[in-house]
Amino acid sequence: QAEKLWDALKVTACILGTGLLTFTALANTISWNVQNLWDALGHFWQTMWLKLYYLFEGKEWTIFFLGAALVPSLAFWCFNGILMVADVTGKPTFITRYRIQLGKNDPVDTKKLRQAIYTVLCNQFFISFPMLVLMFYVMKWWGNTFSKELPTFRWFLVELSIFTLIEEILFYYTHRLAHLPLLYKHIHKKHHEWTAPIGVVSIYAHPVEHILSNTLPVMTGPMIMGSHIVSIAAWFSLALITTSISHCGYHLPFLPSPEFHDFHHLKFNQCYGVLGVLDYLHGTDTVFRQTKAYERHRVLLSFTPLSESIPEAPKRAE
Repeated sequence: QAEKLWDALKVTACILGTGLLTFTALANTISWNVQNLWDALGHFWQTMWLKLYYLFEGKEWTIFFLGAALVPSLAFWCFNGILMVADVTGKPTFITRYRIQLGKNDPVDTKKLRQAIYTVLCNQFFISFPMLVLMFYVMKWWGNTFSKELPTFRWFLVELSIFTLIEEILFYYTHRLAHLPLLYKHIHKKHHEWTAPIGVVSIYAHPVEHILSNTLPVMTGPMIMGSHIVSIAAWFSLALITTSISHCGYHLPFLPSPEFHDFHHLKFNQCYGVLGVLDYLHGTDTVFRQTKAYERHRVLLSFTPLSESIPEAPKRAE
């Protein structure tokens, strides 16, 4: 028995040792390749940034306008342009079959849509742009926003985490404040005209709300961190596309779930935040958690609409 036990231990040691050596070799190889890829990408973006910097001769306002205003606006309108085609025409069905509130905006009211586009453009030109002018002088004060050297990708990830946390806190509390009866009646009600939202109405709001809930929560993080203009451009674009997804009315494959905020537009007194962390802590998602929408609140990793795989319970006859 002792001999068999010894043989078994030798075989086990041999297998484990071989496995450990193989794992170490693979891990070192993968780590080396990832590091080389990381360095190559960093070098590529640094080169592109310097070309852009010298193209505009280091003119800080031009660079800031391009990164903080033009690039995010193009990202917003390109993304929402595709969604609006689906909203108005009902095509392509690849998009419209993923509608969350079935039977709503099918098709969207074009008169109501034109009014929303007009309001959004006014908010961008007459609210967001002047606020960006003020932000420009804040960023100049920091001094490193227009540096010739880009931040590392690791640092950008740190910044992104901080930006997201700040946005969650500021948006949750200003949004919940806007639901107080007096403020809701005179300010926030405009945004809630769309009980079944579409992407472009993500910044369809009263000017006061656009300042307090839409713009400041996104701008505050980069101003506190003194971020590089490239980080600002990436963050603003990401924020605009993310809020458009939250409002788009379609639960599309491989994109973040919009069920949380769509439920807010449907019920008004649930799901005030972006991430849902503060809603969980304050108990403002308890009704949402008891619904089928909560079960559908996940990234769709197939092409079967969640409205089909997790349908609403049939209504009982009166």
